[in-house]
Amino acid sequence: MVNTKSILKTLLWSIPLLFFSGLMLRITYPYFSFRYDIGFLLTKQSVLHNAIWRWSFYIHISTSLLVLIFGIFQFIPFLLFRWPNIHRLIGKIYVVLVACLSAPSGFIMGIYANGGIWAKTSFCIISLLWFIFTLKAYLTIKNKNIDAHIDFMIRSYALTLTAITLRMYVVVLPHFFILHSREMYALISWLSWIPNLLLAEFLIRKKIFRPFNYQQSNSAIQ
Repeated sequence: MVNTKSILKTLLWSIPLLFFSGLMLRITYPYFSFRYDIGFLLTKQSVLHNAIWRWSFYIHISTSLLVLIFGIFQFIPFLLFRWPNIHRLIGKIYVVLVACLSAPSGFIMGIYANGGIWAKTSFCIISLLWFIFTLKAYLTIKNKNIDAHIDFMIRSYALTLTAITLRMYVVVLPHFFILHSREMYALISWLSWIPNLLLAEFLIRKKIFRPFNYQQSNSAIQ
């Protein structure tokens, strides 16, 4: 049974994430008009002729939005206990989407990223770590290592949240730093994920996302 305190804690972080996921949907939706003269695509006119890049872009924005939403529900204890089969199903979908679609397409986009070599390097590292952490989350739960599974899922989802933090920095940082657009984007590309992983490691060490007695509930997760 999940107590009131646990429910309030869950609402405290899940509602803001759902809100920002809604904003991401609003940002992403116009791109599915498949017009090339809107938003981010205006900065990518030099690579729009590349079919691999175009496919990677549309795969990345659509699947990343899905894993952003699915990931939220993987950390809600009530859903884990009440519907463990759904937890497992969503988890498998999350793994397949990230490992087979989101991370590989992100890596390809990273190769062509704006901001020069530093930004390209950052985005490629994000994609590789995202793939590795997600795969490790799957393999550890297959080996019934629940502690490690939770840890790697926290790391994986911290990188999933880069979709949100990147756009937050794009809006906020120009008000505090005066840099050329190329330098600014390179800075944002690193800030979008390094603080996320540092926060993830803090949560892991403090065991923040273990609000249930998982040692007595192996069957709910496995």
